[in-house]
Amino acid sequence: MCGRTRCTLRSDDVPRACHRSDAPTRTLHMDRYRPAYNVSPGSNMPVVRREEASDSGGYVLHSMKWGLIPSFTKKTEKPDHYKMFNARSESIDEKASFRRLLPKSRCLVAVEGFYEWKKDGSKKQPYYIHFKDGRRLVFAALYDSWQNSEGETLHTFTIVTTSSSSALQWLHDRMPVILGSKESTDTWLSSSASSFKSVMKPYEESDLVWYPVTSAMGKTSFDGPECIKEIQVKAEGNTSISMFFSKKGAESKDTKPEQKLSSHEFVKTEPTEDLIEGAKAEEGDNDLKFSGSSHSKNASTLPIKREYETFSADSKPALANHDQISSNPAKKKEKTKTANDKQPTLFSYFGKK
Repeated sequence: MCGRTRCTLRSDDVPRACHRSDAPTRTLHMDRYRPAYNVSPGSNMPVVRREEASDSGGYVLHSMKWGLIPSFTKKTEKPDHYKMFNARSESIDEKASFRRLLPKSRCLVAVEGFYEWKKDGSKKQPYYIHFKDGRRLVFAALYDSWQNSEGETLHTFTIVTTSSSSALQWLHDRMPVILGSKESTDTWLSSSASSFKSVMKPYEESDLVWYPVTSAMGKTSFDGPECIKEIQVKAEGNTSISMFFSKKGAESKDTKPEQKLSSHEFVKTEPTEDLIEGAKAEEGDNDLKFSGSSHSKNASTLPIKREYETFSADSKPALANHDQISSNPAKKKEKTKTANDKQPTLFSYFGKK
């Protein structure tokens, strides 16, 4: 579908965009046209159509309301421009609202671009679609006229749509019929029924580009250059990548109990170092009677080292028992200072001596 367009063209730019600059063109109701960046059904837009006299060869630049109101609509009925703002090319010759318009009521609609929304769950992200080189897009359209109960004649049109091109299928399954050359516009306006059907197909050229724009486009009252300003959106793969790393993190947590065995070797060495530091602190506080001479201090070095090696060897079997030792270094250090600690110390060694 095509429900929003950008049409900020000047009136004299429209015939040129539709390749009608070499033919006589008159204007009708163009004072009702208001250029806008966010055009929705119910708005007045410039349309190029053939003169009703078949032999004139001229064209009319006519401001009409977007959203077809068939001529057979009841005069007392309130017009609903959102009901038929698009016509499916696949069934255009089957529905009465469109079939009777095909012979003589085909027209062209020129715009700078159109908008389409990408659905992502409950969210919708609008994209602005346009030609890479900035030239105008020309849509195939049908028009009709209807008279209300007050005798006022309303001219309306609908944009013909087709299946989406291969490049745009990710965004939407429908797109307007884009007439990308003078030949295709000639075919749509002037050819017989057997020929114009050939142009009702997806536009597959690579010069049609797009980019994301603000979600404020959803409001019909939002207008201005901000409508076509490109914004940055998250890449589609971000969610799956985040989930991947989340799973990796969960796996790391699950493996931590297995890693305790390998980290236990580090725990073994900690009590030994704490005991040595505690012994040195006690040695400093009590002075051990070795402070009388430097000779005594030097003499004590060798037995302390030998005893430390002996003590370390004795203490390893006890430390190997994982269930009997706390993994908190602070608690282990505190335990070595209790009076009930049965483990041998340097002082108990020298006391025995």
